[in-house]
Amino acid sequence: MDAPIDVDYLTTTLMELLRIPSPSGRTDAVMQVVGQHIESLGLPVDLTRRGILRATLRGRTDVARRAVVVHADTIGLMVKRVKDNGRLEVVPVGSHSARFSEGAHVTIFTDDFDKVYTGTVLPLKSSGHTFGDEIDTQGVGWQFVEVRIDEPVASDSDVRALGVEVGDFVALDAAPQITRGGYVKSRHLDDKAGLAVCLTALKALRDADLPLAVTAQFLVTIGEEVGFGATHGLAPELAELVAVDNAVVAEGQSSREETVSIGMLDMTGPFDYHLSRRLHSLARSHGIPAVRDVYRHYRSDAAPALEAGMEARAALLGFGLESSHGHERTHMDGLVALTRLLVVYLQSGLTFAEWDRTEHGDLADFPSDSVQPAQLEPVDRTVVVDRQ
Repeated sequence: MDAPIDVDYLTTTLMELLRIPSPSGRTDAVMQVVGQHIESLGLPVDLTRRGILRATLRGRTDVARRAVVVHADTIGLMVKRVKDNGRLEVVPVGSHSARFSEGAHVTIFTDDFDKVYTGTVLPLKSSGHTFGDEIDTQGVGWQFVEVRIDEPVASDSDVRALGVEVGDFVALDAAPQITRGGYVKSRHLDDKAGLAVCLTALKALRDADLPLAVTAQFLVTIGEEVGFGATHGLAPELAELVAVDNAVVAEGQSSREETVSIGMLDMTGPFDYHLSRRLHSLARSHGIPAVRDVYRHYRSDAAPALEAGMEARAALLGFGLESSHGHERTHMDGLVALTRLLVVYLQSGLTFAEWDRTEHGDLADFPSDSVQPAQLEPVDRTVVVDRQ
């Protein structure tokens, strides 16, 4: 059943998470905040050695049979070299283009927690008054940009005196805002928006005291942007895993900012046939706006879980995101819709209530013909030409 969604909580939590820098590799601060949110809902949490946060939502089953996975890490930068001119050469953390970092305000973290600096990512030729048309003809790439630190520095020794060193993290400032029309504009909506949605769904279930048919795990990972999201920490009895991430809004894509998107395939292959269609069916039956989509240059937390050998069905739910890993935008309507679908899904039973209770079973017991029938091809399609 549907449950009231606390949109104020969704909004304030989203803005709070967006303002906490958390590039992959430097996520401790945001995980503390996420853990506090979950504990405030009366759910115990623990943390794996590598930093994945886990909570359990008790249902009618004794063991966790499903998991919802979302990531707290974001794209970012790291200092590769302190340049002779007092600026920083940087490399990306995660996959993103320097094109969308030009002009970005950044925060530079040193090993001394009291020494945090601000700066700006700039092209090497950043002044039209000096370089004229050359600012339009220089290349695009990380070798063509540098970070200008907001301190009086003019040499590498000046920078090192600040405590800035190779390997320091540089976070792209999110600068979040919500428009009167409900659009959310910010960096790092991937996947802070998904994380806020998941926390709001947990709150809706707890506030309404809704029973769950199946015990579920909630996992927050910290390395999805660099490829090792849900590699561990999952209960061995899982039958279903749903990753919550962005849904690409662009030319040729079905995803929209105001709807839920159900991923049918990404660069690692098709998602589970039965679970994906069950999620779409739940959306239809509850009047939740949803579309199906296929993504080309895309991975989620589901991919490393499957690659690590997880023996479970996997599916992807997303919020529509315009200009992902760039100047991102989504809409509150889509975030609310995704929250509603998660609330409905977590109350539902497994895709196949009996079959999915164990890791394996007899082939004859699987309902193949009723859920995925296939007609036989004709025995012979060859046409013999009569030459007489």
